[in-house]
Amino acid sequence: MISWREAARGPVVTYGVIGLCCLIFLIGPLSGFNPVYGTGDILLAVQSAYFERWGVIPDELLSAGPSALVTPLTALFVHGSWLHLLGNMLFLFVFGAMTEERMGRFQFALFYVGCGYLALVVYAVVHAESDQTLVGASGAISAVLGAFLFLFPRARVTSLFPFLFFLPLRFPAWLVLIFWFALQWVAAQRAGSGPGVAYLAHVAGFCAGFLYAWGRSRRTARVRTTAPATEGESQP
Repeated sequence: MISWREAARGPVVTYGVIGLCCLIFLIGPLSGFNPVYGTGDILLAVQSAYFERWGVIPDELLSAGPSALVTPLTALFVHGSWLHLLGNMLFLFVFGAMTEERMGRFQFALFYVGCGYLALVVYAVVHAESDQTLVGASGAISAVLGAFLFLFPRARVTSLFPFLFFLPLRFPAWLVLIFWFALQWVAAQRAGSGPGVAYLAHVAGFCAGFLYAWGRSRRTARVRTTAPATEGESQP
């Protein structure tokens, strides 16, 4: 059994985000577990209002006042279906723990929220005339994937590919993540601003995460570089 002290040394932010997203979904109107929201047409109306309140609406983001600027943050913790939730949380579980341990909890938390916010804003700006609500942690999790690619390119991860009959196979992380990014890029070129998957947010998040990890490594390298001895410090 793992003690509370050992658990406290683990990826607390990653597990905390997973728990929070699951809790929000369970108590919200999408899970079907909360009877307070009603059924039928009433439930559909409540769900629509729920998305409009907590999700990002691109054509309102930059024109509806300060309150709209909070929605890219709240949208990170709202999901539209069980499949949407479980898919995102699985990716975060697989790739988030090692990334958090490398970055540190506080920095990882800022990284997750900041890159996720940026990914949703990029999508909203590009599709500024869209009135479709955008929710989900995909942009933030894509940033985690981008950072993981830079930090652990040689790590091996278990993947399921449809064209391989969903057999669980282990591949190098760089191969899996580059393949995933290529699929998102191609899909983003074909996708519009209507209902569906916000592939552009995935692309933006992935690029932001990779660049953040790259920039962070360069700063760390500069700090760790020993400065040359100045005059008077040299030893005979």
